[in-house]
Amino acid sequence: MDNLTIANGVGAAELSAGAGLLSRPADEYGNDGKVEMMWAIKAYEHAEIYFNLICSVDPKLLRLTPHDEKIYKEFRRLFPDLQIEVLDEEDVKNESSKMKWRRFCDLYKNMENYNFGTLIRKDVHGDYSESNSFIVIRIQFYAIELARNREGLNDIHFINNIYDKEDFEP
Repeated sequence: MDNLTIANGVGAAELSAGAGLLSRPADEYGNDGKVEMMWAIKAYEHAEIYFNLICSVDPKLLRLTPHDEKIYKEFRRLFPDLQIEVLDEEDVKNESSKMKWRRFCDLYKNMENYNFGTLIRKDVHGDYSESNSFIVIRIQFYAIELARNREGLNDIHFINNIYDKEDFEP
């Protein structure tokens, strides 16, 4: 994974304080740079953990939430033609898509952290990087990544990881 420098200069004390801040309502903060940094760090950590998971476990076997089946079915019902192998940010964020996504997201508003900012990869074949990711809300991430996992698009990372490990075994 490309090294991002968003955590430089942020120690354990700042991260601990930030965790408490992030649980407060967003309208209390305005545009506080420290809070934005904490959100960026949290989004990057989530991305790193997720990518490590799809490299280590067969993505078809991953369960991301207790609601995976419902999320996947509803996503594909509302977005049957959305190209998820290589996402076009405009296809996810344009005005007509926003209305569909709003309807979809409202179904999960009682789910914990459904609206947290989360990084998603544009091209399923690549790693997380500045040029290959953009921010969506967590339920959009779940929907798209569940589809990628179930439809075999993330398999390449797991398969490549297996072959990489075999290269280093005696």
